[in-house]
Amino acid sequence: MLLFLLMALIAAIVTLALGFVIWRVALKHQWYPMIRDRDVHTRPTPRLGGIAMFIGILAAFAVASQIGYFRLVFDDPVPILAILGASGLIVAMGVIDDIWDLDWMTKLAGQFIAAGLVAWKGVTILSIPIGEIALFSSNVSLILTIFAIVLVMNAINFIDGLDGLVVGVALIANGVFFLYTYLLWRDISPSNYFNLASLIAVVLVGVCVGILPLNWHPARMFIGDAGALLIGLLMATGAIAVTGSIDPANISRSQFLPAFIPILLPFAVLIVPVVDFSMAVIRRLRAGKSPFSADRKHLHHRLLDMGHSHFHAVLIFYAWTAVFSIGCLLFYLVQPNWIAVVFLAVGLLACLAITLAPLGRRDRARRLQPAPSTPKESS
Repeated sequence: MLLFLLMALIAAIVTLALGFVIWRVALKHQWYPMIRDRDVHTRPTPRLGGIAMFIGILAAFAVASQIGYFRLVFDDPVPILAILGASGLIVAMGVIDDIWDLDWMTKLAGQFIAAGLVAWKGVTILSIPIGEIALFSSNVSLILTIFAIVLVMNAINFIDGLDGLVVGVALIANGVFFLYTYLLWRDISPSNYFNLASLIAVVLVGVCVGILPLNWHPARMFIGDAGALLIGLLMATGAIAVTGSIDPANISRSQFLPAFIPILLPFAVLIVPVVDFSMAVIRRLRAGKSPFSADRKHLHHRLLDMGHSHFHAVLIFYAWTAVFSIGCLLFYLVQPNWIAVVFLAVGLLACLAITLAPLGRRDRARRLQPAPSTPKESS
């Protein structure tokens, strides 16, 4: 555990230090786009935080590769190089888009190329433990992996509209996912539980901690498409790495739920981004627009329109993410399972009440408002 936390610390320090340097250089040279109609911020802000995050990830992986305990992760360097290469491609494309605004088809093509590189040389979805174990052919596995990665990247990118939103959601989600993978590998491989999924998750936690001081409201620097797509790519890759590391033939009844959680947990921690992404695609297609055209109707925009402050809207997203992800994890940690069910039920009801609270206050204010008096008729 301490070595994993050391990797997170290295990623956080490098990201924070480099983030401040990039922020100052970007302000000096005015490397930031003009404010758009759909933007929430009111002053020009650099969008280059993804660069610092990527270099923080590289630094943590470089140090981990020199530590003997991680030898199983780095025995075959090809998957690692593919993942980092895909990450570099996504960051480069994101930076170009953040400065010069690429069209959606070019961005989508770049996402598919990066996801294809991960699926071809990195990790793939080998099986899904639903009912009877579902095994896939190499071609089906490749296609499923590519589309899963692209979906997660866009889901994360779609909620990147408020200061600290994506970074905080990713911090919570990857913290829970790291804890799950660490405990799972400790159970299935007590002699050596250092694995790629845990390393990716804990490094993502580190870079999110490092960039958050610059990204917290009011943000001095945004992570941009480069940072949001990078988070999505690595979160999807970490989840897929779990499915590829569990041998379906060795899954007993007692291990069935732990094997099933790699499928549930990514959806649990991404439930809010995926819902927002799905609603946006449906909304834009019905309007005859591209599913990747921008608008100001995302969930975070709706929370602001309901009356929530910027700070409260971000905390609400954090709460939904924490309830879904921790609730799913409790199915693995706690017996009997009804404890997890109760946690989920109470947590979701609390989140719903907080989310809808401004509507109740608005209705009460409307009812308490005195009715307009009718003028008396003159005789």
